[in-house]
Amino acid sequence: MTTVDQQHRPGPPAPRRRSRRDEILEIAVGLFAARGYHGVSMDDIGSAAGVTGPALYHHFAGKEAMLVAALIPVSESLLHGGKARVGQHPEDASAALADLIDFHVEFALANPAVIALHLHELDRLPEEPRRQIRKLQRLYVEEWVGVLATLRPELDGAEARVLAHSAFGLMNSTPFLGGEVDRRRRAALLREATMHALIGR
Repeated sequence: MTTVDQQHRPGPPAPRRRSRRDEILEIAVGLFAARGYHGVSMDDIGSAAGVTGPALYHHFAGKEAMLVAALIPVSESLLHGGKARVGQHPEDASAALADLIDFHVEFALANPAVIALHLHELDRLPEEPRRQIRKLQRLYVEEWVGVLATLRPELDGAEARVLAHSAFGLMNSTPFLGGEVDRRRRAALLREATMHALIGR
C-alpha cells in the first residue's frame, strides 16, 4: 500500500538528456580519433551528424573549438574524480590506490576515442587551452604520486611520477585493444597489470 508520504517523496533525478551539441561533439571525437584531426573537415562532421553548415557553426566555431570542448572537460573530470577517490580513503593508501585504478580503468574503457584524441591531437590546440589541460593533468598525476609516496616511501617524487605515468600508459592502451576479450575481463587484466606495475604485486 502506498502512503501519502511515499506518493510525494521525490524519486531519483532523471538522467540529463544529451543535447544536440553533445551528440555532434561525440561524432567529431570519433572522426578525429579514426582519421586524425587534419583528416576531418567540418563538412565531414556535419554530414555524419546530419547537420548543415550554419546549424553546425551554431554549436561550434570550428574544429579547434570541438577539440577544446572534448579535452578540457575530460581533464577536469579526471582530476575531480581522482581527488574524490583519494579523499574517500584518508587513512588507507592501499584502498585509495585500488580505487584510483578502478576509476581510471573504467574511464579508459568507456572513452577510447577521447584517449586517442588526447594522445595524438593535443598539440593542435592553441597555447592557452593546451596549458590549461597540461596543468589539470599534472594535478591529477600528483593525486597518484601522493598515494604512491605513502605506499612506497623509498621512492622520491620524481620516481613516483615515472611509475604513475607508466600506469597511465597501461590503462590508456584501450584505443589499441581489440574486442577478443570481453569488457569485464579487460578491466580485470588492466587493473591487475597496473597494480603490479605500481607496487610489484
